[in-house]
Amino acid sequence: MPKPVRITGRSSSITNSFVNGIIPVIWPSDDQIAEALSILGMTEPECAYCGDRATEWDHFRPLVVAQKPTGYISEIHNLVPACGKCNQSKGNKDWRVWMRSSARLSPVTRGVADIDQRIDRLKAFEQWGTPTKVDFAALVGDDLWDAHWKNHARLLDLMREAEQTADAIRATIAQSSAPV
Repeated sequence: MPKPVRITGRSSSITNSFVNGIIPVIWPSDDQIAEALSILGMTEPECAYCGDRATEWDHFRPLVVAQKPTGYISEIHNLVPACGKCNQSKGNKDWRVWMRSSARLSPVTRGVADIDQRIDRLKAFEQWGTPTKVDFAALVGDDLWDAHWKNHARLLDLMREAEQTADAIRATIAQSSAPV
C-alpha cells in the first residue's frame, strides 16, 4: 500500500536540486571511463557496491551533507557505476560506513558475498586522481551565493505553508462522508 505523502518530506530533494543545479558536470573521455572501470576491476559497468547491473552513476563522495554542498562535483573522480538500489540506499552517507551498515538495501543486508574485494577496489578508486572540490561561495561571491540560498529557504517555507493547506484539506475530507 502506498504511504501518505508529506509535502515537506521532499525537502531533501529540493536541497539536492539546489546543489545539483549549480555544480559543474565534467564529461569524462572514453579513456577516463575505461581507467576508472579498470581500477574498479571491471571491463563493463556494474554496480561498484554490489555487482548488480549498473543503471546509473553514483556520486562516490556526496554532493550534499547536512543540507549544505560539500563542494564535490560531477566528474569521473567522483562517480562510480551503481544500481538504483545501492544509489538510493547510500544516499549521502560515507561509502565505507554504508557498505557495512544495516541500512535497508546496503551490500551487507543484501548478502553481497565479495564485499571485502569491492571495498578494496573502492579504496583504490578513492586514491585514483584528485576529485575537484569547489568553494562556491568564494568563487561566486557572498551576494550571489546568499541569494541562491535565500531562494532555497523561501521554497522550503512555501512547502511548509503548502503542507498546512494539505493538512486542512485532509482534515476536511476525513470529516466528510467521503471514503478516506
